[in-house]
Amino acid sequence: MVEIAVSRGGESEDQSAVQRLALRRSSGLMVRHLVLVTMAALTLFPVLLIVSTALKTPQDVRSDPFGLFSSFSMDNLRSAWTVGRFSSYLLDSLLLSVPSTVVVIVISTMAGYAFARLPFPGRTVVFYLVVLGLLVPFFTYMIPLYFQLRSMGLLDSLVGANLVLISTNLSFGTFFMRAFFSDLPEELEQAARIDGASESRIFAQVMMPLVSSGAAALAVFTFLNNWNNFLVPLLYLPSGKYRPLTAGLYNFTGGRSMDIGPLAAGTLITIVPVIVIFVILQRQVTQGFMSGAVKG
Repeated sequence: MVEIAVSRGGESEDQSAVQRLALRRSSGLMVRHLVLVTMAALTLFPVLLIVSTALKTPQDVRSDPFGLFSSFSMDNLRSAWTVGRFSSYLLDSLLLSVPSTVVVIVISTMAGYAFARLPFPGRTVVFYLVVLGLLVPFFTYMIPLYFQLRSMGLLDSLVGANLVLISTNLSFGTFFMRAFFSDLPEELEQAARIDGASESRIFAQVMMPLVSSGAAALAVFTFLNNWNNFLVPLLYLPSGKYRPLTAGLYNFTGGRSMDIGPLAAGTLITIVPVIVIFVILQRQVTQGFMSGAVKG
């Protein structure tokens, strides 16, 4: 009887210990969820406030600036689109972001393939020289680059600004794509060479489909970086003939009294294309960066 009582007492103590552990874990999980919900609310509130302000009536913006979706009007968007010239700013942003992104993807994939799969003298040294561009801040050479573009006649032109955006993204793009090509098995290209495929065909038809997720992730990352770039168009497009959305938003705030409604509408016009692209390509972006993390 004594042994049975002792065993039952031990079982009850074990059960209570398990219950305490489960309670501690559930409490910790609740705290983590509470922290995450709070951080998400703090992150989303400014975005919701911008959307709400852009879609309010001008009178409601002045009387209740922090009220969310208290009214609905397209006046602020029309004012930003026409008076604020955001229609031309949007076109200029596309003319700066799309060509530079395409060129970065093409050169980065070819350079990444060459550094990963093609043996040539000095390959490692040249690769480290390319990666060295990641360590040099843009601020250290932006002024000499200004005078260089002016001497070449490319200052205040879309070609010159695109070249600057391309040069600032090539080092990371080459480094990023090399990681994907390095992880592919050598048997694939060996089999293609045995079948008589040329090097260009191996690159285009064998290797590129296998790193498409990485190329898509790099494309989205480069496009977002170029779309949100403020300093390059401000420095190298000084006359104001071409103005992307970032620089146009800056001029819109500085050239008139602070009208919050059209300003929020201009901000909304600036961020909507970015959100749309990310939502459409989020699966490719996630797959690309996860694959790059595993391979790197």
